[in-house]
Formats: sequence, C-alpha cells, structure tokens
Amino acid sequence: MLPHAYGPPAAILLVLSGTLSCFAGYRLFRFVLAIYGFILGALFASSMMGTTNTVGMLVAAAVGGLIGAIILVFAYFIGIAIVGAGLGALVAHMAWPQVGSGDPPVALVIVLALLGAIGALFLQRYMIIVSTAFGGAWSIIVGGLALSAAPLAERAAGSGDVWILYPMTRPPGQGWVPIAWIALGVIGTAVQLGVTGKKRM
Repeated sequence: MLPHAYGPPAAILLVLSGTLSCFAGYRLFRFVLAIYGFILGALFASSMMGTTNTVGMLVAAAVGGLIGAIILVFAYFIGIAIVGAGLGALVAHMAWPQVGSGDPPVALVIVLALLGAIGALFLQRYMIIVSTAFGGAWSIIVGGLALSAAPLAERAAGSGDVWILYPMTRPPGQGWVPIAWIALGVIGTAVQLGVTGKKRM
C-alpha cells in the first residue's frame, strides 16, 4: 500500500511495465524481472507499515522494492520458476469464478503454480514469452482500472486513505476483463514470438 496521492503514479508504472513485459518480455527478461521484483517487494514491505505512517510506507516500499528487484535479477532461474508459478496462480484466480464462488481452493492454486514453475524451467523460452505476455497484459488491465475512477474498479485500485493494490483480484462486475486479458495476452505472445522474442538482449 502507498499513500493515496501516489496511487496514479503507481498505476502508470503498472501500465508501462505491463506494456514492456507484454510485448518485449523475453528480450528484456532480466529487466522485467527487476521491475516485477521491485513491485512485489514494494507491495510486501509497505503493507507492514501503518496506514497513517506516510514516510514509513514510502521508505518501506523503496527498500522492499530494491530488495525484491535484486533477488529476482540475481536468482535468474528461481525468477523464471516464480514467473511461471505466478502465471499458474493467476490462471487459477481468473478461471475459478467461472466454476465456483469466492477464492479458488488453495490446493488448486498450489497445483497450478507448481505446474507453471515446472513448465517454466523445462520450456524456458516459450514459458517466458507466455508468462511475460499474459502477466504484462494483466498489469496493463489492473493499472488501467486503477487509473480509471470507476466505482467498480475500487477493489483493484484501492480504498480509504491509502492506495491498496490487489493484483490477483478480478474486479466485480467487469465481465470484459478476462476476455481483454486473454486477447491482450495472445497479442503480446504473437508479437514476442514473431518480432521481439527472436533475440534476447
């Protein structure tokens, strides 16, 4: 979480990093790992601060973000597995509302995360391309919803005096989100396979 005034810049960062990941994730994979490591580290560290401690939230976000970025960049293969696991968990959260209500069962999330991690290690190039394309597509959508002031996007954008990001939660009443996510992810995958993913820098 961040002070509410920092919500729009954070949402813009999500959209920009999501676009980079979606369309050039394989070529710039280490950079993408650093970005997502920073975002995850910042989210985790800042959530340990009190909602009234503005300076504490900002410092924790910065320090946690740097630590997260360093961990994912230097733990390259672990980073690949984590990206695959994250994609598996995202698929579980996106697919479950079609068959049940509430959050998906923990066992389903764990199984899909494990399958994603294993697949990422065995099929690195293709897993990186698919994971970054669909992960980036989701970041674009979450960031876009956070930038919009629509009441239905409040769960994704935040609430109260602080900006809280729920990166895995599908906004209620937004039936177009899974369709847009799949379409954008497929486009990103195609762009990477055909253009940007041919050679990694």
